[in-house]
Amino acid sequence: MDFTEPERVAAVRHTIREFVTRELLPLEGELRRRGFKAMRPALDEKRRRARETGLWAAHIPVAHGGAGLTLLEFAHVSEELGRSPVGHWVFNCQAPDVGNMEILMEHGTDAQKERFLHPLVRGEIRSCFAMTEPEFPGSNPTWLGTTARRDGGDWVIRGHKWFTTGAEGAAFAICMAVTHPDAESPHARASMIIVPAGTPGFEIMGNLSIMGERGGDWASHAEVMFHDARVPADNLLGGEGAGFVLAQERLGPGRIHHCMRWIGICERAFETMCHHAATRELAPGKPLGTRGMVQQWIAESRAEIHAARLMVLHAAWKIQTEGAYAAREEISLIKFTVARTLQRVLDRAIQVLGGLGMTDDTPLAYWYAHERAARIYDGSDEVHLETVAKRILRQYGIKTPGTR
Repeated sequence: MDFTEPERVAAVRHTIREFVTRELLPLEGELRRRGFKAMRPALDEKRRRARETGLWAAHIPVAHGGAGLTLLEFAHVSEELGRSPVGHWVFNCQAPDVGNMEILMEHGTDAQKERFLHPLVRGEIRSCFAMTEPEFPGSNPTWLGTTARRDGGDWVIRGHKWFTTGAEGAAFAICMAVTHPDAESPHARASMIIVPAGTPGFEIMGNLSIMGERGGDWASHAEVMFHDARVPADNLLGGEGAGFVLAQERLGPGRIHHCMRWIGICERAFETMCHHAATRELAPGKPLGTRGMVQQWIAESRAEIHAARLMVLHAAWKIQTEGAYAAREEISLIKFTVARTLQRVLDRAIQVLGGLGMTDDTPLAYWYAHERAARIYDGSDEVHLETVAKRILRQYGIKTPGTR
């Protein structure tokens, strides 16, 4: 792997950094006070300006309306956008839409692309992804209670989902449901089906309260029900029984996006910590940064962020050159490594800022609350740790069930 930053990547990083600094950071105070939903008019205007940069939906090929960056190139963009809580949304590469765009682009029919993908890339609509269920462990996508049965030319979906991010205001959901309960392989039992908003029986029960906040619009996580929701058979995405495979395809690049976003948060927290250490005086002429413990936290954070970034870029390079399946170990490694790095850096930054770090005068407290889930979603730390260890131990003759 060549670690030299190409001129194109350097130019893109500069453009994104300038935009985030100029257009988004000044909005953060009001955004934290009023919430995402109330700020939509101002954020929509920022979206209009983001289009003018030529980096709109940067992860999508030019032929489909994006900027055509490779996964490795987009990783750098994701880091820069991660410096703001709304960076990805403003440039139309936010979760869950980014993953939905990718699987629609790769597996959607021409009709599905025309109706769902193209307006999604243009930013005219939003989407959501309904897989996690309250009754079953979210880390096991082969064990679901939601079912979809064929009835003539339709699929009839019944089930209960939660943590359906951005369901409020979404134009459609991609629902993962069991269509073949008797399939020999548990990985061939579920399918993905597109469910348009407004479909009778598709009901948003409400937004979950996350760390004391329900949010709204895209910045929300909903509980949804499918009460015999009926959609045409043509809404099947990627073939019957392909749900697990599509989920893994979606999550591989998705973990690159998330991990680089977390590194962007780390960098912003690191800069905040260093600035405070250099300017906050414990006594006249004695900045906080003269304390050995603070210096240790700064050095440890710098080393951990740097190491995490290199790990993620290597994983992105391997996915790009060899495919997601070949990089499955690297994908697991970055998932728990970067999530833990994020928690440590945020915690140190808050500790250095003291009482100020607990307030909403900086984004630290927001991230501390909202990014704790990084160690849970897309497979908990413990699942990835066990998976990696099992693969390694197989080389030493220790065989354990469930290792792929």
